[in-house]
Amino acid sequence: MSNPLPRPAPIDIDDYLDGETRCEIKHEYLDGEVVAMGGASARHGLVVTGLGLALGPHARRKRCQLFMADMKLRVEHSDQTYFYYPDLLLACDPQDREPYYRRRPCLIVEVLSPSTERIDRREKLFAYQTIPSLREYLLIDPDKRCIEIYRFGNPVRHEIHTEGSFRLDCLDAELTVDEVYMDVEAL
Repeated sequence: MSNPLPRPAPIDIDDYLDGETRCEIKHEYLDGEVVAMGGASARHGLVVTGLGLALGPHARRKRCQLFMADMKLRVEHSDQTYFYYPDLLLACDPQDREPYYRRRPCLIVEVLSPSTERIDRREKLFAYQTIPSLREYLLIDPDKRCIEIYRFGNPVRHEIHTEGSFRLDCLDAELTVDEVYMDVEAL
């Protein structure tokens, strides 16, 4: 019987953050383990851009900061630390202004892909629920019109939108499914 490969030594948080400022490839940090992120499809990028354009005026009106793909989210739970790169992150707390990450978003969006869907639906859903400031988590399918919203509160509510409009309480805004998918459907 062969011996399993030894697990690499954990990476220090400061070393991870320093390395991310000098590296062209983004990495997520899973309590000491660093995992490289893959690229996204055109449909994925167009969904993120469509939603970002729709949210932009509402975010500015509320004096929130809207980040698409490049801002890390720091999650701390049960003495473990994680850094994720959500596809879209909305931070409205003026005290949450670290240069390379946010801790207290009110909205997080992940656009699904075959390689990340399981992680987005399980690991990240669980991790994101531990963030007290988070009001909504969206999962968006780039290949078919489907926007899932998890609304955090007591109880957690789950909605699916394939047509019409949907509300984002975090921004006190109403958006349409058409706005999100407009550029994707032009492909």
